[in-house]
Amino acid sequence: MLNKALLFVITVLSAIAGLMMTEHIIPLLASVINIDFLRIGFFGVTMTTIISFIIGGTVGGVLGFLMAPFLIRHICRTTNWMETRLSKMPVADILAGAVGLAIGLIISNLLGSAFLSIPIIGSYIPGILSIILGYLGISVAIKKHGELITAVSGLPWIGKDRVKDKKQIPQYYKILDTSVIIDGRIADICKSGFIEGTLVIPGFVLEELQHIADSSDLLKRNRGRRGLDILHRIQKELDVKVEIDNRDFEDIAEVDSKLVKMGQVLKAKIITNDYNLNKVAELQGVSVLNINELSNAVKPVVLPGEEMVVHIVKDGKEFGQGVAYLDDGTMIVVDGGKKCVGDTIEVLVTSVLQTAAGRMIFAKLKTM
Repeated sequence: MLNKALLFVITVLSAIAGLMMTEHIIPLLASVINIDFLRIGFFGVTMTTIISFIIGGTVGGVLGFLMAPFLIRHICRTTNWMETRLSKMPVADILAGAVGLAIGLIISNLLGSAFLSIPIIGSYIPGILSIILGYLGISVAIKKHGELITAVSGLPWIGKDRVKDKKQIPQYYKILDTSVIIDGRIADICKSGFIEGTLVIPGFVLEELQHIADSSDLLKRNRGRRGLDILHRIQKELDVKVEIDNRDFEDIAEVDSKLVKMGQVLKAKIITNDYNLNKVAELQGVSVLNINELSNAVKPVVLPGEEMVVHIVKDGKEFGQGVAYLDDGTMIVVDGGKKCVGDTIEVLVTSVLQTAAGRMIFAKLKTM
């Protein structure tokens, strides 16, 4: 139905265009060739006008009818491409683009009127300015929409109602990194209720997880599927608000850089266990919640001189040492514990070493 409507419209417009062209061409030919019968009129209508309508309308309509399928096909492709791009864009970006387009067209209209008096090219300049400034308005507004919203909300006649509204709860966003999703401990932390606000899962992180889950390498494939299972658990089983943010920063290639940029736009914190991302984000002013740091912080405090009961599981690196582990995975190196491998013994803590990778406890056999 739509194709038939477009076919009819294109044919009619082409016929009208043909009429307008022949209406100027045939009188010009009549004056040059000096054909008398073209000046004959019927009821005030000359033969020139009649022939213009017949030839121009027919030729224009036929050409429009023949070109319509080609034009319709490209129109459909263009609209489908625009629909696909717009469906992936957040509503905030679409609204910002519309505002930017309006501002660009207003500025081009104001500037274009100053060039109308220029001979020959003056009438074309406003159209060119509309295209250029309209595109720039859309592009800049989409890229800076976060700052635009912040600036608008800071205006006194807009922001004053927010201050008065005591029931309004500010949004706290936490962006999940790929590594922390695959790690899985984030689900248990959410279940405990220590995470407040909204968990944001970027679309490019989902794509990276999907890519890992489809990998030919078995280990990578299992890690990717585990990450997808963790996300499903957080979204379906836990009482946590989760949002999928499909915005993409096409001018940035690295996923970590995209996460930092999204953190700046949303004023959000990034949850990760990636040491490098942690440092880069902090350098750019984005707060980071590191799962490994949290894990180390909640481990029981052990002081030198305390007694512990441990199970020696293997030899240590140095001569005579034995190695044991606490329930949370903390390694305990027992001096002289090699001879007690496989036994549960009492030890005395001598020192505790805290590193970026975790904590190590050094102990010795308790003498009776």
